[in-house]
Amino acid sequence: MTSVRDEEAGQGQTVVPAQGSRRPGDEPGTGVVTAFGRQLKLLRIRAGLERPEFGKRMGYSPETVASIEQGRRIPQAAFIEKADEVLGAGGLLAALKEEVRKAQYPAFFRDMARLEAKAAALNLYAVYAVPGLLQTEEYARAVFHMQRPLLEDELIEQRLEARMVRQEIFDRRPAALMSFVIEEAVLRRPVGGPRVMRGTLEQILDTGQSRNVEVQVMPMGREDNAALGGPFTLIDTDKGERVAYAEVQDHSSLYTDIAYVRTLEARYGILRSQALSPSEPMAFVEQLMGDT
Repeated sequence: MTSVRDEEAGQGQTVVPAQGSRRPGDEPGTGVVTAFGRQLKLLRIRAGLERPEFGKRMGYSPETVASIEQGRRIPQAAFIEKADEVLGAGGLLAALKEEVRKAQYPAFFRDMARLEAKAAALNLYAVYAVPGLLQTEEYARAVFHMQRPLLEDELIEQRLEARMVRQEIFDRRPAALMSFVIEEAVLRRPVGGPRVMRGTLEQILDTGQSRNVEVQVMPMGREDNAALGGPFTLIDTDKGERVAYAEVQDHSSLYTDIAYVRTLEARYGILRSQALSPSEPMAFVEQLMGDT
């Protein structure tokens, strides 16, 4: 991917830009999803199966099979594995599983999702919403339902599953070191309603008990805040590199310039010193739960 200079920002940082929410491969029906659908159809026909019979063996309706074959629906991992077995594909379909999985993410997030899944460490500052890695399924669903323009129900389900899959990072070994600094306003915003928010706060409490995870809260009453420029994430990659990620309004950038990344490192360090210490947020979150 070509790097460009962000001259407008005046920082001279190296940026790996991602396009907005509309680019080839962003939605179902393009790229690897279409290729998978065509391959699935060819293998089904070669096996002498009509869609109704194939759907019956798979446990899916003929309409769902048609949507996948036509590239209008992204198949889940379980579907791909079973289809490979039912059609005797010998791994031809299963080999596409990882690429198809990536297509579940919006285009602007795919590079970040790839880095996040293998990261040795993540340091994240959240300003607008609970970080995806800490969201419950109900909270995430509420976030997707609020998005404008409206997302199709099918796309919401695909994005929801992809977001939940990201949380497998907590079960990975060796464990990634993770630090979250979350603005207090984020925890007070009742996304999805009081019940959903309470469940989310419970999940934050539970996740924060892990030895490899630290959660801090930036109180609204703090006069100093080192990162008023917006949210960002620092990623220590599995290759020993450190990059930064930031997104706004469905546009994102990965920053690779050492000098700029170090600036964000320093900013995050100061931010952590300004936030509640790691031992305090749990009591703070429990207090918020009592208010919901």
